[in-house]
Amino acid sequence: MKVIIQRVSTSSVEINKKIVGKIDNGYMVLVSFTNGDTKKIVNKMVNKIVNLRIFEDENDKLNYSLKDVNGSILSISQFTLYAKLNGRRPSFTDALNYKEASLLYDYFNEQLKNEEVHVETGVFGEDMKVSLINDGPITIIIDSKYDF
Repeated sequence: MKVIIQRVSTSSVEINKKIVGKIDNGYMVLVSFTNGDTKKIVNKMVNKIVNLRIFEDENDKLNYSLKDVNGSILSISQFTLYAKLNGRRPSFTDALNYKEASLLYDYFNEQLKNEEVHVETGVFGEDMKVSLINDGPITIIIDSKYDF
């Protein structure tokens, strides 16, 4: 499982010229799954995301988590995080199949909500237009293969 977390002051996702998800102050999270990913891995990732301390405290140190600042998450499925480049055209064979990835994506979002975090989402498998203002800028990549 891979995620790219961008701390944002605002972010939204649009499908067919209609905004389907929008947040202020929080994370825009791109999420992807690979073969072997499980609910246990998702649970660890959720814990890491909601407790990641990348918001400034009163001394401008990155000491506050999403929960500390009452932030929100815009969660976007992004199978292309598992692109392999063997030349100029990417291959996505490392991405989990559609059905299993869809189930894990739903589970991921449910677990975030269980952490009492406000979550907005895109729509799995749809063509989406994502907008954001990256605050900082701060962007963190977490890969369960290396970061657990």
